[in-house]
Amino acid sequence: MKFAVIVFPGSNCDIDMYHAVKDELGEEAEYVWHDAESLEDYDAVLLPGGFSYGDYLRSGAIAQFSNVMKEVVKAAEAGKPVLGVCNGFQILLEAGLLPGAMRRNDSLKFICKQAELKVENNETMFSAGYEKGEIITVPVAHGEGNYYCDEKTLANLKANNQIVFTYEGENPNGSLGNIAGIINERGNVLGMMPHPERAVDELLGGADGLKLFKSIVKQWREANAVNA
Repeated sequence: MKFAVIVFPGSNCDIDMYHAVKDELGEEAEYVWHDAESLEDYDAVLLPGGFSYGDYLRSGAIAQFSNVMKEVVKAAEAGKPVLGVCNGFQILLEAGLLPGAMRRNDSLKFICKQAELKVENNETMFSAGYEKGEIITVPVAHGEGNYYCDEKTLANLKANNQIVFTYEGENPNGSLGNIAGIINERGNVLGMMPHPERAVDELLGGADGLKLFKSIVKQWREANAVNA
């Protein structure tokens, strides 16, 4: 399986993403610059965290207009796994690939700490390796992670089982409904504020994030075996 790690000017978690896929999983991974004109050679797309274009206007607001985002949309429409973490999640929201918006943390301060998450939906290509209701520990690091949507959108997210992760115990940013990660209706685009790529080895303080990447690979192999 071959992963594309999208790099925007200001990305700073691209190396962590690459390490998780290449070194921890042993899968193929390549950095793909923001002006790339095709993602056809890749089986999955990863949008890492950071501060794309400085986030001076609004997190992800400029990155959504990058050339490569047209290809990310095509990949999503083709059913390929698309994972956006932190700034990547914000970009997916700005691009309309996921519903809702991101606001400043309630504290108006940048937070960087370990967070406990509850697996609300383990029937996705990203979360199948977890148990439903499992509590995992994954770090968060953001100033703008306060997920928000209107009541109708929230009702749809719940009705369609699109809430994949919620914060357990402390809600670090004031996110609506304790939401930490959501998926699109089709089930192939996941956005989450916590960083699973920073939780792939006990040397990093825990490996709870590794199951997410293993889930993607397992689903892809099963799907391609069926199609072979």
